[in-house]
Amino acid sequence: MRRSLVGQFLMPGLVITIASGVYALGFVWCYAPNHIAFGGITGIAQIINRYIPAAPVGILVIVLNVPLFLLGWKLISGRLLMSSLYATFLSSLFIDLLTPMYDWQPMDPLLACIFGGVLLGLGLGLVFQQGATTGGTDLISRLLKLKLAWLPMGKLLMGIDLAVILLVAAAFQTLYTALYGVVALYISTIVMDGVLYGMDTAKVAYIISDKQEQIALSIVRNLDRGATILHGQGVYTGTEKDVLMCAFKRREIAAVKAAVKEIDPAAFLIVCDAHEVLGEGFREYKKDDL
Repeated sequence: MRRSLVGQFLMPGLVITIASGVYALGFVWCYAPNHIAFGGITGIAQIINRYIPAAPVGILVIVLNVPLFLLGWKLISGRLLMSSLYATFLSSLFIDLLTPMYDWQPMDPLLACIFGGVLLGLGLGLVFQQGATTGGTDLISRLLKLKLAWLPMGKLLMGIDLAVILLVAAAFQTLYTALYGVVALYISTIVMDGVLYGMDTAKVAYIISDKQEQIALSIVRNLDRGATILHGQGVYTGTEKDVLMCAFKRREIAAVKAAVKEIDPAAFLIVCDAHEVLGEGFREYKKDDL
């Protein structure tokens, strides 16, 4: 019971807390001092803060998120909504706490784009990984993902944020703000998708051999991996050939190749990247999975 409680609530809450802090650090350290255009609701809050300095960015983010959460109330699960409220509140709180804590000076804009994009992408990726959002366009992207399941979250979020970045650049009246914002957004997208999908990368091997049974037996017994026989036919000769398909972890690639070539040095072996592998021996599907 205690282990179940830790797995369901405490550990995800801890990850979201750390990720919200990383997200806020990226904003106050890299984006705000260098006037780099920031997408989403935070970007809109930047615009308002530009003209009303007395309005803290964090509080503005919370206020602007209220109608979005009301919109998503019936469309997403209660757990996702509550965890998103938690992440939104924490990331906004951290922004307002970190801003006066230190005199954040401008740095080289390119360095700010790189490190800001990495911190932002890392923070958002970890939040999304726990089935939450930081509100704003993150929540909009999560809602759109219900209809556009084939689009990676990073790419979906990037399209929405580009429009806000242009508005931020117009408010600050400088083209460089938008250009640096696009660079940082691109970097954060790569990092975010890497956190969400890249760590789950596996390999798939297609093996064509006259010794399929021995190879399959070796894979099952020695590597503890399953295999599937696909029926194929050679185009040139017309000869029917069985193709052995096997999914395995990246670290097991050397063992798979050695097992195949040891049994049949003439075997034709194709190894491909697998974006996601769900099932026994790999990751299990979870509700609200991205």
